[in-house]
Amino acid sequence: MSYKTLLMESAKKTGNVACMGLDPIVESLPVSSGNPRNDLNSFFQQLFRRMSLAGLVPSAFKPNLGYYQSLDHPRDEDFSGSSALADILDMLESFFPGIPVILDSKRGDIARSSMNYAKEAFEVWQTDAVTVAPYMGSDSVNPFIQFSEKGVYLLNRTSNSGGKDLQNLLVVKESEKDLPLYLEVARQIAAYNQKSGNVGAVVGATNPQELEDIAAFYHEQVVPLLIPGVGSQGGSAKEVMTILRRAGFPVELARINSSSALTHPWKNKAVPEDWLDLCITNLRSLIEETSL
Repeated sequence: MSYKTLLMESAKKTGNVACMGLDPIVESLPVSSGNPRNDLNSFFQQLFRRMSLAGLVPSAFKPNLGYYQSLDHPRDEDFSGSSALADILDMLESFFPGIPVILDSKRGDIARSSMNYAKEAFEVWQTDAVTVAPYMGSDSVNPFIQFSEKGVYLLNRTSNSGGKDLQNLLVVKESEKDLPLYLEVARQIAAYNQKSGNVGAVVGATNPQELEDIAAFYHEQVVPLLIPGVGSQGGSAKEVMTILRRAGFPVELARINSSSALTHPWKNKAVPEDWLDLCITNLRSLIEETSL
């Protein structure tokens, strides 16, 4: 099954376009045994079980690789973080079959290195899609696209405040109007997608007008969108849905992501006794706001 088909079917199955970011902070977990793998395993077992019982199923999951591998200590033969991620991926298959998993690793390098990173995402971790930095050009992107049934999300206009430092620079054109770099990147993403059909774009929710401009450009190109920045970064899922529909974008190909609000909304404060209810309440709100 192609990744685009997987997106369409999972949206139809769940009735929403919510993406649940799985970026836990070990220090914020409600359990603390000193063993990150055990603590993460216990946390997500409880959370996924409650989600399943409540019928709360997002239409994608997105673990950020750095949150897990930073817990490894390979020179001490300790791979607690990577082992925890493997456990979580197994849980997702068990609790939520047919829901795509996007590995957020933002890879991108020269051709042979990119191929190794593509194998890491698709063969080692066996995920359905990966985020990729496109700024080294086609020889950096093409190895990921060679996995023709998999999804590749290229960074287009990111949600972080520093994204404007480079992404909004004007590209001088001799024969047409100057464009911000993110729109030139959007053109290239559309061209990649025409060839494979499974190339998408990462476009943040924190810059609504830019999101609308990009969504309007992509609506005929049928380019999947991964939209982070909802929740603690200030983006609004309701506003994103309104923008996508106004732009004529096929909403079922979007995934609107929230992370910390769903896994540790108490941030650096003491873990509340009702932590599980709090996570579930926030997830329910995201699913309702992104319903089709």
